[in-house]
Amino acid sequence: MRSRRSALAARLPDFPWDTLASAKQAAQSHPDGIVDLSMGTPVDDVPLAVQRALASAANAPGYPRTEGTPAFRAAVCEWLTSQWQVSGLDSSHVIATAGLKEAVASLPMLLGLGPHDSIVIPELSYPTYEVGAITAGARVIRAASIDDWAGDDSVALVWLNSPANPTGRIMSAEELRATVDAARGLGAIVASDECYLDLWWTGPRPTSVLSDAVCGGEHQGLLALHSLSKRSNLAGYRVGSIAGDPKLVAELLAARKHLGLMVASPNVAAATAAYRDSESVTEQHERYRRRRDLLVPALEQAGLRIEHSEGSLFLWATEDKDCWSTVSRLAKIGVLVAPGVFYGPSGSSHVRIALTATDEHIENASKRLRACA
Repeated sequence: MRSRRSALAARLPDFPWDTLASAKQAAQSHPDGIVDLSMGTPVDDVPLAVQRALASAANAPGYPRTEGTPAFRAAVCEWLTSQWQVSGLDSSHVIATAGLKEAVASLPMLLGLGPHDSIVIPELSYPTYEVGAITAGARVIRAASIDDWAGDDSVALVWLNSPANPTGRIMSAEELRATVDAARGLGAIVASDECYLDLWWTGPRPTSVLSDAVCGGEHQGLLALHSLSKRSNLAGYRVGSIAGDPKLVAELLAARKHLGLMVASPNVAAATAAYRDSESVTEQHERYRRRRDLLVPALEQAGLRIEHSEGSLFLWATEDKDCWSTVSRLAKIGVLVAPGVFYGPSGSSHVRIALTATDEHIENASKRLRACA
């Protein structure tokens, strides 16, 4: 049989982290071992209340509901209403997803977008926004501002991400509102990736695109995507949610039913407990704050400048050199970071540094950084 690469695989870029192999090998050769700060993979324990909820729902012989249980959908609504000043939501406005990456990657396809459509992504952004557009066959517009796409009638979907990956930048309610207004003027959908909504350090508290301060309670054309991976250490459970315009949510649900895109029932029960467990979120937030407070001065002492980084789980840093040079320099002291070019061409002089490592590893990395100043 003739070997061939699928048409879709041929269109997709190489998986970014595969290109870090040589730097990872160099970091692993450090006498005291590697401190891997290249990916945002949680390392702390899953909250006990969530573990108990998972165990109590373990006897689940039947198929799960594609949209999630009524309790899960209600918990998402309660969380958005009480914590993020979102009004007018009910359970019909919410569906469960198998984590957030799946939801981001499949959204353009499930919305029926294609070659005649353009999808706006941030100039520096999570690579899966582009992957989702490529999968749907749509055109990608990397935008530094609204001016880069406003007035383009081909725009069908606009991605927002605040607090942002990789930069940690937080958009104000005014900025979000201006984007929503511009998109609505084109009849475009706004999809807001709010994976890091609970994680901010400096400046104003983040705002959901669904909040009254942004949309005045009118959710038409708006979708907000949320994840439990970072706020509750549930990356291994693969549970997220989409909330917003009930018409769009209904369209997504219909398509997802046909494709069998469901979350396991025990995981949905665990996620329901996580959305209602604010105490563990506060505790995790403080863990990350302590790690950030160790890394920031150490990086600055080592000659890097921190930019943005008001929120999310990352520090966006530069020494005004090619990002691969910085990656190589830090790998020599056993610290692995991600090159900024992974997130767009304009990141070529920056690196992204994750806070998702144990206290011991963060302290170790900080010592190495101070020593190499």
